[in-house]
Amino acid sequence: MTGAVRRATTDDAWAIHETARASWHAAYDDILGPGTVDEVVDEWYALGDLESSITDVIGRDDAEFLVVEPDDSDGGPEECRGFAHAVPWPEDDSVAYVARFYVRPDAWGEGVGTTLLERLEALLADSFDRVRLAVLADNDIGISFAESSGYERVAVRETGLGDELEEFVYEKAI
Repeated sequence: MTGAVRRATTDDAWAIHETARASWHAAYDDILGPGTVDEVVDEWYALGDLESSITDVIGRDDAEFLVVEPDDSDGGPEECRGFAHAVPWPEDDSVAYVARFYVRPDAWGEGVGTTLLERLEALLADSFDRVRLAVLADNDIGISFAESSGYERVAVRETGLGDELEEFVYEKAI
């Protein structure tokens, strides 16, 4: 069952951080190694940075930070099942960029990601024509999710995460 999707608050920062850690380990340990995953999560999902990102979207029509709450069977209120953070694409203000999007591995395949992405797209539709997201080229789960959600690959770029690691950029009209 999918929990409620709502806008994130700074109280959600730790749950988002831990959801990112669990998701990154499940998706990227074989690609990057567990140590690198921990380093990246600690840097990219630092609590202060998450709190700033959450605060930054308040009152804006062109950015969102959402969380999926656990349902009654998932655990305590400090957890989240998934999260999404979208901002304007720097080079084109008609495009939203999903900068962060992860679902806890124990919720993969349950519709949590689909529900979250559909809600995000609906909230962004008044401000943007298209949505972009990026997925590591070796992340089969992420690629499958993006493509099954109607996104088309529009570019390949280097990630900066390691030697010759690439990511695919996907786009969808909304």
